[in-house]
Amino acid sequence: MQLSVIIVNFNVKHFLEQCLCSVQKAIAGMEVEIIVVDNNSTDNSIEYLVPRFPAVRFIINKENTGFAKGCNQGLQQAKGDYILFLNPDTIVPEDCFRQCISFLQAHPDAGALGIKMLDGSGKFLKESKRAFPSPRTSLYKLFGLAKLFPHSKLFSRYHLGHLDENQNNEVDVLAGAFMMIKKEVLDKIGGFDETFFMYGEDVDLSYRIQKAGFKNYYFAGSSIIHFKGESTRKGSMNYVRMFYNAMSIFVRKHYGGSRAGIFNFLIHVAIWFRAGLSALSGFIRKIGLPLIDAGLILVSFWIIKTVWASYVRTETEYENILLWVAFPAFTIFYLVAAYYAGLYDRWYRWSELIRSTLVASIVLLAGYALLPEQYRFSRGILLFGVLLAFVLISIFRLILISSKVLNSNKEKSAHTNTLIAGSEKEYEQILQLLKEAGQHDRVLGRVSVSENDTTALSNWKNLQKLSATVPFREIIFCRGTLSFADIIGAFQAMPHGLVAKIHTTGSSSIVGSDSKDTSGEAVSKENGYKLAEPYNRRLKRLIDVSVSLAGIITFPVQFFIIKKPFHFFSNCFSVLFAQKTWIGYAIKEKNLPPLHPAVIACNGIPVSIKQQLPTESLQMMDYWYARDYELSGDLKLIWKVYRRLGH
Repeated sequence: MQLSVIIVNFNVKHFLEQCLCSVQKAIAGMEVEIIVVDNNSTDNSIEYLVPRFPAVRFIINKENTGFAKGCNQGLQQAKGDYILFLNPDTIVPEDCFRQCISFLQAHPDAGALGIKMLDGSGKFLKESKRAFPSPRTSLYKLFGLAKLFPHSKLFSRYHLGHLDENQNNEVDVLAGAFMMIKKEVLDKIGGFDETFFMYGEDVDLSYRIQKAGFKNYYFAGSSIIHFKGESTRKGSMNYVRMFYNAMSIFVRKHYGGSRAGIFNFLIHVAIWFRAGLSALSGFIRKIGLPLIDAGLILVSFWIIKTVWASYVRTETEYENILLWVAFPAFTIFYLVAAYYAGLYDRWYRWSELIRSTLVASIVLLAGYALLPEQYRFSRGILLFGVLLAFVLISIFRLILISSKVLNSNKEKSAHTNTLIAGSEKEYEQILQLLKEAGQHDRVLGRVSVSENDTTALSNWKNLQKLSATVPFREIIFCRGTLSFADIIGAFQAMPHGLVAKIHTTGSSSIVGSDSKDTSGEAVSKENGYKLAEPYNRRLKRLIDVSVSLAGIITFPVQFFIIKKPFHFFSNCFSVLFAQKTWIGYAIKEKNLPPLHPAVIACNGIPVSIKQQLPTESLQMMDYWYARDYELSGDLKLIWKVYRRLGH
């Protein structure tokens, strides 16, 4: 066996699908085995991938054992003379493996090889070549000197910035995303140290390879795409803790004396520093943002009230007790409206701030109109207070975006115009996939991949010129007529600001990533489920809570309406505490957006009653429900089967 490719997967099935497609093209004519270790993925990875890749050997774990242990599981079964540890969010060109093996064969002193890696926007990933961590390099990195002097041999030693990224070089550390190692070396030194759950295991293995008398090489003769960040959330507390703890384990294991003490001190400083920043940004995103908004809204009302009383209605006095009740109440109404309008979704969108402000204004003015006369104080204060709140919240959001606490990339991609690079047949296949995902309306047209094709907007080699005349921001490359090597080359030559994605002919997904700092995006028919949209899920939950509360408040009345009133009362609490949902799937579904167990199936039959339809029909019915979900549909069905909600 010439080569064993080992991939550890955790919840990135679409990225792994494209990775395996590229690996299968790269092993053509070679004696290679592919081993995938699944670490208890919950995204239906095994059911999705196994039928598509019958030649791949899958090892299925019942728990997430970590990257190092997963790699070692694959290594135990590997039979190749060379072992490649490969990340699932990578794309390799067709000649990659042959070139790497040829390089290793030509360098008897080599123990392992890493490769030139590019992120999802075609930019070089600095972690392709690294030095071993030390107190000095860590200090330079921590205080930003490495970033200020990216090519300095002294300050940028961690990423070996002084070495040409386009030249082969001997290096210290190879990235775990692509490590090709001679099997004889691993037989001598062992596999990954399983003390490292995630991060640091590649540094440790690289160190042990050198300690055994072998050299690590950075190979620039081929390039791969590493979308990076799919299984990682770099701003999270968990990432900070795991990454720096891994560095601490490495230091304790391999360094001794005062050097280890200094390094560990710096590591703990870094942990607390990064943890503080991460905690602050995390608090703002998850909890603090609505609290800060509430403060801005209250300040807005107070400012407008002061201005109104001083310059507009100088003869009117506003009772403090009334304002202390009214302003907080209006603030709560505003925040609730903003939440359901999507203002606190993961990605900030300017349109959602406008929408939430409009909805809040309408709700507040409507509520104001219903108040008794003695409780009304001024529509002007209310209206201008909302407008000032909109301005202040907008300014605050811009500050958060500029400091990268919030990310607005989705705002751009929500209205992205897309081109497809492929043949006419490939174009139709991708267009059909985008239709199933509900994203076909943004496609402008096709870019040809053949010199003789004059039916397209332009040729794929002319993207620079095309971007100056056609308003597109995204291009989807199809691996069919084009090779993976062609596509990776195109990634490197893309105009600035252009987002690229990859689809392999015959696969069921499209994958891509804006950069190394943002989580990648996978497009498949699963994106086409309206029920998966946060906005619809919030409204569905609102219906559940509203019906449950109404049922609990009016429970005595339900004795005369509901067939099984006590069971209905129990259902109300189960739904209220998110253990059930009123309307849901008829059978348990893995491939659809997750829902709590239903009281009533989407065909109107209580789930406690055995369905008469065959399983295939029920699956299709659930699929339609998730794909075409409408708020009104749930309301109509609840009204129609109200008497049976006690089942």
